[in-house]
Amino acid sequence: MGNLKQRWNLSNNWQIFVIILVFAITGSTAAMISRPILKWIGVSKETHHIALYLLLYFVIIFPIYQILLVTFGFLFGQFRFFYSFEKKMLLAMKLGFVIRLLEKKKGTK
Repeated sequence: MGNLKQRWNLSNNWQIFVIILVFAITGSTAAMISRPILKWIGVSKETHHIALYLLLYFVIIFPIYQILLVTFGFLFGQFRFFYSFEKKMLLAMKLGFVIRLLEKKKGTK
């Protein structure tokens, strides 16, 4: 636990529990939401090649996961941690333009 607290700059074990809980809830919820969306657009394992199905599944689940992660982080009182986590993850994935767009909109309000 000490390594996670140090790595994530947390002050207590309760924060670690909440953060891990948010990751678990977010992943499960994103997966549950993505399946009906695929069904709604007419994509299923039976009607499409498994590779195409999985590709579309991941393309749909990715933005849903990002939004839910920050949302659940906010609801559980850890918005600052998850917003920072999102920024680092998007930069690592070479999607920094998303951060710039969000911060540009945030700055104009």
